[in-house]
Amino acid sequence: MAIGKRIRFFRNLRGMKQKQLGEALGFTAKTSEVRITQYESEARIPKDDLIKQIAAILDVRTEAIKVPDIDTIIGLMHTFFTLEDTYGLTIDRIDDVICLRVDRKQVKRGSSIESHLYDWYEVAARFRNGTITKEEYDDWRYHYPEKDTGHRWAKVPSQELMDMIFKDQK
Repeated sequence: MAIGKRIRFFRNLRGMKQKQLGEALGFTAKTSEVRITQYESEARIPKDDLIKQIAAILDVRTEAIKVPDIDTIIGLMHTFFTLEDTYGLTIDRIDDVICLRVDRKQVKRGSSIESHLYDWYEVAARFRNGTITKEEYDDWRYHYPEKDTGHRWAKVPSQELMDMIFKDQK
């Protein structure tokens, strides 16, 4: 999730209006709503010092707002938290093993994360049982979704093609 969406998510979670957040950051009443709209739409990206201020006002760590660095444990943990907020991915314990699962009650309408995870599970299971090699498994992962056979991906015609079709119809 991009930084603008995270700001909006936490602002809404705290029940704040854009104008309130902007004024808390020190923007004038006249410009506060516009500035926050720009950050949330990512027309402007706040600098690190402003992100720290936003995080403090929203009472979250800066890592919860910034796009996490998944090469660090803290960044990876905040990625998991974002996945929970966005896709209903939750942590659970099954047979003394910590695992991630999709909470169907939290999944937003129209999200297909569960079917994508199921496809991954199926390919990983084929690797674990020796049906495919590590190289084939890696090839699937590193070329996903192109090599995914579990979904039928829709091809969308280019804008140029659509313009040509509509031009011919007129």
